[in-house]
Amino acid sequence: MATTMPATDDKPVIPLTARDFKGLVDPDWCAGCGDFGVLNALQRSCAELGLRPHEILTVSGIGCSSNLPGYFNSYGMHTLHGRSLAVATGAKLGNHRLHVIVTGGDGDGYGIGGNHFTHTARRNVDLTYVVMNNQIYGLTTGQISPTSTMGMKTKSTPFGSVEAPLNPITSAIMNGATFVARGFSGDVRHLTELMKQAIQHSGFSLIDIFSPCVTFNHDNSNAFFKERIKKLEDEGHDTNDWKTACEKAMLFGDTIYTGLFFQKQAPTLGGSEPVLEPDEPLGLQTLGLDKEQTKRIIERMM
Repeated sequence: MATTMPATDDKPVIPLTARDFKGLVDPDWCAGCGDFGVLNALQRSCAELGLRPHEILTVSGIGCSSNLPGYFNSYGMHTLHGRSLAVATGAKLGNHRLHVIVTGGDGDGYGIGGNHFTHTARRNVDLTYVVMNNQIYGLTTGQISPTSTMGMKTKSTPFGSVEAPLNPITSAIMNGATFVARGFSGDVRHLTELMKQAIQHSGFSLIDIFSPCVTFNHDNSNAFFKERIKKLEDEGHDTNDWKTACEKAMLFGDTIYTGLFFQKQAPTLGGSEPVLEPDEPLGLQTLGLDKEQTKRIIERMM
């Protein structure tokens, strides 16, 4: 689907398509990986919203899914394992005009980066966090992750996992996230709509996405989810009802829900900081120091 941006300064309107957001590097994911569907949905959503590549910053950590910025046409940063949200927060506060999209996996985001996940949610930083949840550590060839189900047999748990899985949806809601959704990489159309809503939302937006690993997780396959997934919007779910949202999010049996669980409006971190009130992005403002003062500071730091 193509869209357009309004003409300005007598410049012609240029139509955008998902192809305009294709990176210079082709993905090296395994054939059949769910992350292909996530990348496709992200490209579509940005095109349909009329965004431009230079208006977007994509930030990631480490992992199979965290390679996504290299496959997506925008500004991009490939950061440290579990630290993508911290870097993205700094970037957003430095230039609030950017649409900052963070991409990663369940191990990177909920395990190694779990602390940042908690505090980015409670601060309501205006970011969109896209987590490709394959319930396994794929890059390191198949160990349990924070979202692996109990009893799951992997290289690190040959007799079955004895750990209860983390629930990203309930965690995000309880920690203060103001937009909490779940998608499935096998339903790109539905996922695209969720991403568009998340990007447009003012505040911390989480989209936890079931993105099956076809190589190391044969328990939670595409077929497994297709048999069980139901959309919240088909049942008229009230996205203002956090209690019902949590109850539905905890179901993981014959029925597994996708869609928008919870949404509310609340002050963002950037909007609450007086120093960030001017329309001019902080990173582009004049420092207020003369050359000699700047030189002395740099010399002390170096």
